[in-house]
Amino acid sequence: MSGKKVRLPPEVNRIIYVRNLPYKITAEELYDIFGKYGPIRQIRKGNAPDTRGTAFVVYEDIYDAKNAVDHLSGFHVAGRYLVVLYYNAAKLQKKKDAEKQKEELAELRRKFGVE
Repeated sequence: MSGKKVRLPPEVNRIIYVRNLPYKITAEELYDIFGKYGPIRQIRKGNAPDTRGTAFVVYEDIYDAKNAVDHLSGFHVAGRYLVVLYYNAAKLQKKKDAEKQKEELAELRRKFGVE
């Protein structure tokens, strides 16, 4: 590159979301895998029953995050293929809102005996 920064698509983010991780993967192993693409500010590994096998990786630089997503999607680790996506707060919130609506609807159905 000639010193000129490439324009990035809007979904590109310094924070990436990783799914399909082996449950036994260590923080050190995550740093080894993701650290190859640039300095990492933080890795948060899911440990609740519904977040196991997931992690958020926060890079110092957005271009390093892009490079990691480009190279690590489908990466094979301990018999699993990683799903690596850009973190999207709005999409995650929509999913939570939809789940909450489903729960509220189910509660109303139970309360009023509607099938």
